[in-house]
Amino acid sequence: MAAEIREQPEAWSRFLTHGQDSVVCAARRIAQFRPRHVLFAARGTSDHAALYAGYLFETLLGIPSGLLSPSVLTVYGARPDYTGTLVVGVSQSGGSPDLVRSLAVAGECGALTLAVTNAPDSPLAQTADEHIDVLAGPERAVAATKSYTAQLLALCSLVKELHGSSDQTLRALPDLAHGLLDRQEEPIGRLAERYRFAPRVVAVGRGYSYATAREAALKLMETSYLFALAFSAADLLHGPLAAVDASTPALLVAASGKGGEAARSVLPRLQGQRADIFCVGSPESVRAAGAGIVLPGPVPEEASPLLEILPAQALALRLALLRGENPDSPRGLQKVTKTL
Repeated sequence: MAAEIREQPEAWSRFLTHGQDSVVCAARRIAQFRPRHVLFAARGTSDHAALYAGYLFETLLGIPSGLLSPSVLTVYGARPDYTGTLVVGVSQSGGSPDLVRSLAVAGECGALTLAVTNAPDSPLAQTADEHIDVLAGPERAVAATKSYTAQLLALCSLVKELHGSSDQTLRALPDLAHGLLDRQEEPIGRLAERYRFAPRVVAVGRGYSYATAREAALKLMETSYLFALAFSAADLLHGPLAAVDASTPALLVAASGKGGEAARSVLPRLQGQRADIFCVGSPESVRAAGAGIVLPGPVPEEASPLLEILPAQALALRLALLRGENPDSPRGLQKVTKTL
């Protein structure tokens, strides 16, 4: 896991250099199809990449999006009318039968289908009308790291291509990530020692960064078995805040931009509950929180989640080791999870 966290800038550079042809082909096909809405089929970490992509499609392209429920098709055998719908399957392995079946049925029912995977020869890639290989390279640790951020980059590149935006801002990300990975080691080490015996963690974000909060919570749960919950900054105030107290570490993701400003607005409420707050985000957010890691920049708000997740990945790794666990092979988990 440590090696694969470190490989992310190289993986991003590889995709930006060699993965753009598949992005252009997929974007051309989607533009010709002119979808009225987009549905994403995904599981686990890929589900968070899909959540992020939903924000991209709705915010930048104005196309309504949502998450497809595979059980509708696989368990109940329904055949909805997917005319005018783009259905995107997001998966590292491309091997889960429910996702493969979802894309196959969606195509039969009128959808244009796209697979975004790290496995071009996988069943999901072969089933879809179009495929984007995220080019993350082999990933051996069960906890996905580089394949997740490679998915984010591929989906962001796709939407920017559809939007007609320049991808020059994305090309700065590998160098920014290298610097952040070096700079975060010491503060993350201290934070892991501090949270070593924490009973639970709350992760909070909003907008594009909500996916980061969700993924951070998952990484903590699957590597160190720490019970972690993720909330949008708005949802936190609708009840869950009452469970936060001085024994609750709160990971706040509040980068530059409108989403970060919205997330930062919950700081006084968290501080009022005496939560132990650690912020990953803008200088203003970290200063207001009193502790954290400032993200490098500037980067567009929609690209920030690629950098935001890096400290959370490192924290999950360090916590697992401190707690005597093996983050490469968590108990009860396998690299490829097959659900129906």
